[in-house]
Amino acid sequence: MLIGQYDGKIDNKGRSAFPKKFRLILGDKLIVTLGYENSLIVVSEENWKALLEGTEGRPFIQSETRETQRFLLGNASSIELDNKGRFILPAYLRDYGKIKDEVVFIGLSRYVEIWDKGRWEEYRLHLEKNIDTISQRLVDKEGRKKDE
Repeated sequence: MLIGQYDGKIDNKGRSAFPKKFRLILGDKLIVTLGYENSLIVVSEENWKALLEGTEGRPFIQSETRETQRFLLGNASSIELDNKGRFILPAYLRDYGKIKDEVVFIGLSRYVEIWDKGRWEEYRLHLEKNIDTISQRLVDKEGRKKDE
C-alpha cells in the first residue's frame, strides 16, 4: 500500500527522483497524468486502469465518460525510472501542476500524487481546517445512496 509523503526536488531539466518506498511497490515503468486540484497522478504501467475508475462500464456516448478519459488518459505520459529512480517530468505536466523546484510525493493507497511543495502546504492547511465538514459530506452522500 502506498502511504506517506516524501519531499523531492525538480531540477531545471525537469528531472526528479521518485521515492524508493513507492518505487518498490509501483516499479520502474510508470504513468503520470493530470490529477485533481492541479496535482499529478502516478500509477504503475500495470495498473493504469485505476485511472479509469468511475468511467469503466459507462457508455462511451456519455460526454462525462469521454471528457474524464480525455482528461486522464489524453494527458498521460509514460515514464521509465533510471537505476537511481530518476525521471523527467514533461513540461506540460509541470505547467499544469504549477511545479517550481520542490515537490511532495503523496502515497494514496493505489496511486501517488505529485504536488508543488508550496501549493501542497496551502492545500494541506485547507484540509486540516475543513476535514470535519468534508468527512460529514462524504457520510451524507453514502446515506443518500442507501436511501435512493
